Amino acid sequence: MRLRLALLTAAIPVAALLIYATGAAGAGSKADGEAKAAVCAACHGPKGISVNPLWPSLAGQQEAYLAKQIKEFRDGVRVEATMQPFVVNLTDQDAEDLAAYYASLSPCP
Repeated sequence: MRLRLALLTAAIPVAALLIYATGAAGAGSKADGEAKAAVCAACHGPKGISVNPLWPSLAGQQEAYLAKQIKEFRDGVRVEATMQPFVVNLTDQDAEDLAAYYASLSPCP
């Protein structure tokens, strides 16, 4: 019985690590993100490269960073009146998809 409990206790962190390493936890879809990014293009550029220095370019940013920022705007942790109407109804999956898409793009030359 103790051996079984010890094996189970050891297996849980290993399984979690494998899920994390394969990207199965919270993985975003680039294709879905591209479709959802159409509204973002008005300010952040059609390929995530902003033409206005007041708005950041998103192309090539780190995926985890982008997802976190989108969620923080949505949740009111990070406040920006211009962004709020665009992110208020986004799901976590939407944020992950958008982040995957923008992270896959080449940054400004």
